[in-house]
Amino acid sequence: MKDPRSYNGTGGHSRRAFLKGTSAAAAATALATGAGAAVAADVKPRIVGPEATPVTLNINGKDYELKVEPRMTLLEVLRWQLDLTGAKPVSVDASSGAATVIIDGKPAAANTTLAVACAGKKIQTVESLGGAKPDPVATAFVHNDGMQCGFCTPGFVVSVRAFLDKNPKATEQEIRAGLNSNLCRCGTYANVVMAALEVVKGGTRG
Repeated sequence: MKDPRSYNGTGGHSRRAFLKGTSAAAAATALATGAGAAVAADVKPRIVGPEATPVTLNINGKDYELKVEPRMTLLEVLRWQLDLTGAKPVSVDASSGAATVIIDGKPAAANTTLAVACAGKKIQTVESLGGAKPDPVATAFVHNDGMQCGFCTPGFVVSVRAFLDKNPKATEQEIRAGLNSNLCRCGTYANVVMAALEVVKGGTRG
């Protein structure tokens, strides 16, 4: 029986010949444009693992020298190695927003971010927004009863802080759109929005 991979059909061109031709064309294009040489010369992938590898993570303004397996998420390192438990493992796909942290000024899901990928970046967790002098966002959550069961609260507080850093004069509609990646099963969305609006208006009750 004829090998189906060499079937010519009616046009006289085999699938194998077509694939070889396209591969050759792609290689020729890369060489002609210098793309192949650029990739070979400039891209030097960092190889880690499979065992734990040393990594320095800057978290809340402090450097931590850690040994991290390449498969470990930032959330796992925060919770199990550093005892920073504010970010919550509510979902595995980041759909809840409960594991939100700020990385280089942008909100990110700690449970879908590899810890080794955070070396050299500045990480901010919800713990940095508390303390003796809480961040205005955390205070506004208290004023407006934005907590309820509390599982979503750290992620919301961090997301609001990150959003208002970029949009200090945000409207209610913009706040609602900006926080649509966070879920609250208790349904305190209205209170969260009110807390964010309090910060926008410069409210410092208490």
